[in-house]
Amino acid sequence: MSNKLLASAALAAVIAAGISAPAQAASKEKCYGVAAAGQNDCANLAGTHSCAGQSTLDNDKGEWKLVEKGTCSTLGGLSKSEAKAAYKANS
Repeated sequence: MSNKLLASAALAAVIAAGISAPAQAASKEKCYGVAAAGQNDCANLAGTHSCAGQSTLDNDKGEWKLVEKGTCSTLGGLSKSEAKAAYKANS
């Protein structure tokens, strides 16, 4: 009986995580140029890597991090279109 209870609790946790994840994603936005070295969230604009944690420079304009929606500009970051324009200007 305890295995059934454990399985039910695990299933409930998975369902709860699935419900809250979209709400969390909606309150976040990609912010380019604010990630510390090794703290980026995924692939960069240059296409030189495709994984989180692989940035090598602090505040690289091609690297992004998820931040609370509406806070990117106050952190000194750029939107994706702004970051692409800056990247093209420096290439």
